[in-house]
Amino acid sequence: MSGAGDRGKALAKWLGTGLLGLFLLPMSLSLEVSVGKATTIYAVNGTEILLPCTFSSCFGFENLRFWWSYNSTDTFKILIDGTVKNEKSDPKVKLKDDDRITLEGSTKEKMNNISILLRSLEFSDTGKYTCHVKNPKENDLQHQATIFLQVVDKLEEVDNTVTLIILAVVGGVIGLLIFILLLKKFITFVLKKTREKKKECLVSSSGNDNTENGLPGSKAEEKPPTKV
Repeated sequence: MSGAGDRGKALAKWLGTGLLGLFLLPMSLSLEVSVGKATTIYAVNGTEILLPCTFSSCFGFENLRFWWSYNSTDTFKILIDGTVKNEKSDPKVKLKDDDRITLEGSTKEKMNNISILLRSLEFSDTGKYTCHVKNPKENDLQHQATIFLQVVDKLEEVDNTVTLIILAVVGGVIGLLIFILLLKKFITFVLKKTREKKKECLVSSSGNDNTENGLPGSKAEEKPPTKV
């Protein structure tokens, strides 16, 4: 009886794990939002910057809502708010807090791009920018991604001296290895030719010795037969 009870518990545990996996699987394949690989971007004061955002959903979308929010140490506000009817329509902006902001993305042809362009940057624009997406087709599932913008007076120039030195050293080592390999092949070729010449000389020398000694197969002068 104890063994049957243990098997029943194991079966119930297995079924519970399977059901949980089936429940979580749609969530793992559902709405995703991305602002790119970089978590922090830098821009010069007075210029403009594109804040990227794309989304994807394996279940499609209808009347999808998106919005961008800005958050700093003392400020929080919604920058832009809009909707996308379906995959065949472009996003429509319903609310925009700042005239410097324009929506640059498109959702046609599965681009699903809701990036925004921020012009005439100011130092006060430094902060966190979050792209939010809510999909009613997935029971109003919401997802977001955040990127940090740092507005600076000027972009620092990267000193590539060390990198150039490393590349020069690596290139020199590779060049040296190639030269050694070519030199090795050349020496092998010369030695081979030398051995072949030496072998030819030995054969030629052996033939000359046989001729002088009058051995069979030699080219010694034939003597006339002795008269009886």
